[in-house]
Amino acid sequence: MHISEGVLSVPILVAGAALTVGFTAQGLRSMKAEDVPATGIVSAGLFVASLIHVSLGPSSVHLLLNGISGAILGWAIFPACVVALFLQALLFQFGGLAVLGVNVMDMAFPGLIFGALFRMLFVSRGKWALLLGGFLCSAGGVILTALMTAGVLALNGEGFMAAAKLIVWAHIPVALIEGFVGAMAVLFLAKVRPGMIGRKQGELL
Repeated sequence: MHISEGVLSVPILVAGAALTVGFTAQGLRSMKAEDVPATGIVSAGLFVASLIHVSLGPSSVHLLLNGISGAILGWAIFPACVVALFLQALLFQFGGLAVLGVNVMDMAFPGLIFGALFRMLFVSRGKWALLLGGFLCSAGGVILTALMTAGVLALNGEGFMAAAKLIVWAHIPVALIEGFVGAMAVLFLAKVRPGMIGRKQGELL
């Protein structure tokens, strides 16, 4: 759901960059040495998932994985997204360097919010609650990202309103698919690496 280079006005780009710098600094402060491997793996997952995309006006449609990433990393989703989106812009011209701050905010902030809600409401419960939480966390991350991307485009001018509405509608099926993927990923992690989603070792499903 990357916004392309040359689309947004300078004030929006500056605001997005400033917010991303602040949130990324907080993400780096929250990271411990043992969090680095998981952050690297999630960043690689974000990088790969976004490469398979369909262009849609000034943006694109693809799997995001930001909800499940936020559940795993918390604040560290910001540095993970910065690395993934920076490399995509640099290597494949997907998104862009000037619009990097806005694109990171659009992906990482919903992941942070829905990841926190997942850990708060679902993580210590049973199998079906985990599946429901994984679905809602992943689908919610996609929907909020679509709304934020559409909002940014709408702020850029009335000429982008049609594209903004299209982005929201186009991501509803993506949210359903990603909700299913997220639910399966959460259940898998609960069995093999429960600590990655905040569950205690030996906690029964």
